[in-house]
Amino acid sequence: MENTRKSAIAQAANREIRDIERPSLKISDYFAQNVFTLDKMRLFLSDETYKIVSKTIEKGHKIDRSIAQQVANAMKTWAISKGATHYTHWFQPLTGLTAEKHDTFFTPVSQGKGIEKFDGDTLIQGEPDGSSFPSGGLRTTHEARGYTAWDPSSPAFIVEVGKSGRTLCIPTIFISYGGSSMDFKAPLLKSQEFIERAALPVVNLFDRNATRVIPTLGWEQEFFLIDEALYNARPDLVIAGRTLLGHGPSKGQQLDDHYFGTIPERVYAYMLELEVESLKLGIPLKTRHNEVAPGQYEFAPVFDEVNRAVDQNQLLMDLMKRVAKRHKLQVLLHEKPFAGLNGSGKHNNWSLKTDTGTNLLSPGKTPRKNIQFLTFFVNTIKAVKDYSDLLRTSIASAGNDHRLGANEAPPAIISVFIGDALSKVLKEIMSRVSTNSMDDYDKMDLKLDIHNMIPDLLLDNTDRNRTSPFAFTGNKFEFRAVGSSANCSFPMTVLNTIVGETLTKFTADVKKFQEKGDKKDTAIFKVLKKYIKECQPILFEGDNYSEEWAKEAEKRGLSNIRSTAYALDFLNSKESKKLFSKHEIFTESELEARYEVSQENYGLKIQIEARLLGQIATAQIIPAAVSYLNDLSDNVIKLKQVGITKKNLAAQMKLIEYINEKIGTLNDHILALINCRKKLNKIEHASKKSKAYSDEVIPYMQKIRRDIDKLELVISDEYWPFPKYREMLFIK
Repeated sequence: MENTRKSAIAQAANREIRDIERPSLKISDYFAQNVFTLDKMRLFLSDETYKIVSKTIEKGHKIDRSIAQQVANAMKTWAISKGATHYTHWFQPLTGLTAEKHDTFFTPVSQGKGIEKFDGDTLIQGEPDGSSFPSGGLRTTHEARGYTAWDPSSPAFIVEVGKSGRTLCIPTIFISYGGSSMDFKAPLLKSQEFIERAALPVVNLFDRNATRVIPTLGWEQEFFLIDEALYNARPDLVIAGRTLLGHGPSKGQQLDDHYFGTIPERVYAYMLELEVESLKLGIPLKTRHNEVAPGQYEFAPVFDEVNRAVDQNQLLMDLMKRVAKRHKLQVLLHEKPFAGLNGSGKHNNWSLKTDTGTNLLSPGKTPRKNIQFLTFFVNTIKAVKDYSDLLRTSIASAGNDHRLGANEAPPAIISVFIGDALSKVLKEIMSRVSTNSMDDYDKMDLKLDIHNMIPDLLLDNTDRNRTSPFAFTGNKFEFRAVGSSANCSFPMTVLNTIVGETLTKFTADVKKFQEKGDKKDTAIFKVLKKYIKECQPILFEGDNYSEEWAKEAEKRGLSNIRSTAYALDFLNSKESKKLFSKHEIFTESELEARYEVSQENYGLKIQIEARLLGQIATAQIIPAAVSYLNDLSDNVIKLKQVGITKKNLAAQMKLIEYINEKIGTLNDHILALINCRKKLNKIEHASKKSKAYSDEVIPYMQKIRRDIDKLELVISDEYWPFPKYREMLFIK
């Protein structure tokens, strides 16, 4: 029988490096060339229409249908000039992926003749079949109608496939026939609108000129690369996206020699082509480097408004896979594709900015700017403290469960790291702010003390805590716990909403003190002092991996929910429903639907992995072990026949007994797993089934993996059917 492992290794070892040519020596020459930006609109629209459209987009308002026809004509003309023949409403259903249905611009008008046509109504609204997308009960299977609606705040773009394939992609939301959101974008846009409403009154306490507050996002995308031949020889990677079996290599990441090391030439060529394609699509990639684990890498862009940043990340993940195929590579976006090595995250760097150019989480150069900074800084921490369980839910997935708390990833306990300097500032406020000392602004040296301390943060006078799930890093908060395969929308929707809710309460609390006669600044500091005291349980500056922290967190009342099946329950709580429905982010039914979809998705992923692992173990691992065992046994028989004594055959006999025992144990665990699944599959309720899979199926999978990994160590390479870690991780 042909050993597919040997063939895959041989193919991987003889790859040619793809030669890449950039379109121009300067990135600025081709940046966003395939994006329908405002500058391009100006070329195709009348001055009057352009002013209306640009103002509407910049202010975040809806575009009137009377204007939409002119925009559609301009968009079509531009797209056709770039070679596009089709258009699609590009949306983000609850699968976590993107979706698209392509339609041609061409329309027959008479026999043998036709024209290219694209009208305003088509731009604004589409109607894809919604029957097979996850809905969580928002509609039944036979109710197929769904609508896509244009999002003008995120620009249209052209995707190039091959030499001639060009498709105009129009970012849209996706809703059901009854108007319920069935995607990630619609709630995100609602949360952006809400936090702007909530934050603006607080900003205006300090800056009367600001008229908008915009949440921003800078994501960091970690991923693994392996050769496609090795990938195709691993059914677990193909189906599950992670290795369900495989013993760690002798040399993994112990020496940290991969981190920030020289990028392998083949990977460099891939990165270069991916950057070119991304930059043409307006994705402002800024940074590339080797990550900690062998075979692991990272891209990071320049910050952008959160909705556009999410769209860019979703587009990048798709682009990463398509470009990888040209280099005979495969991208692994799973949070933990290789056991025992670093997992991959998608650190979400979040902040708020005003339309006057101020980053509200950046320490200022004046006392007043620092009061503004402290206000938004403390309110964000307060939001995390009050809604830590909801934040944990926002990053919950089957893949992320393997990553959280392992190999430099933050744990499932949500806490906030702010560093020594700001910890001192908050303690200073708690200890020195009193009713009597806050009456005279000019005499308030506390503000000057803060002014003197905070700008030093720009010099990074505090270390970064890589074990913290939510850390302040100088001018933004880094939500490190988001998984690499996740759509950033939901974590950002939750963060926008909880911070918006906290800012709403802050405005009301300040007003109460003012109504009692306190000056504005006095009232602000009184509320901040109260919030800082309430936030103490969530603040932690130490090692989040330590057992001591887990015990301390429990004393502080912080949750430590390690399984997604249980973490998702926070999404379905009365508190969550009240929060989201109050601010019209989700209706209760929409939230319940997402809960059902997420629970079902988790259970199905574990079910698929369990079935696959059982099949691999039964059809490939056990036969390989038995074959090797038979050859060992035949060899012992032959040695006995030529007079080798039993004493001199002790090592061989011991190995035979060990392998035979492991085969038996493995078989027992496989049968137990099958019987367990049969029992649990009778459970109809998605939440109960996912919890049962988490509690009962995963432990059997772990036992089977241990059995297989022990066999891998003793079975000859000639017999082992799959590429091993040492063969997959080190791309030359």
